[in-house]
Amino acid sequence: MKVNIGKIEAGQQIVAEWRGQPVFIVRRTEEILSNLAKLEGTVADPQSAASVQPEYVDKTNRAIKPEILVLVGLCTHLGCSPSFRPEVAPADLGADWVGGYFCPCHGSKYDLAGRVYKAQPAPLNLPVPPHTYESDDVLIIGVDQEKA
Repeated sequence: MKVNIGKIEAGQQIVAEWRGQPVFIVRRTEEILSNLAKLEGTVADPQSAASVQPEYVDKTNRAIKPEILVLVGLCTHLGCSPSFRPEVAPADLGADWVGGYFCPCHGSKYDLAGRVYKAQPAPLNLPVPPHTYESDDVLIIGVDQEKA
């Protein structure tokens, strides 16, 4: 499935549909990427060892291109769709929140790499689907990147 990502603004998300599932596509900013490193001790699987993602994505930022995040938008607890919460330190999520996903069903929290925080109902990071790039503006979901 092809998705035009050229018009996604920095810090914004669009939602596509692949195999009947929501796919979150986020254009991450430098600030978002630098915040990911600060979360190493607070996420359950920082190197994504137990998580579902293709071998060709970076295990920490969970992307082919660091600025573009592609995730299956279903909580790994019971399959609810987490809310995109990019704001920093909102009153309802606390002063330590640097942006991410919040699942309204049972309260699981994920960072903006889809990594689940420790002590959450969700057992795993959000899955990264197979994907590749046809060009800078066209993402193809469901097709593996060519092996280099």
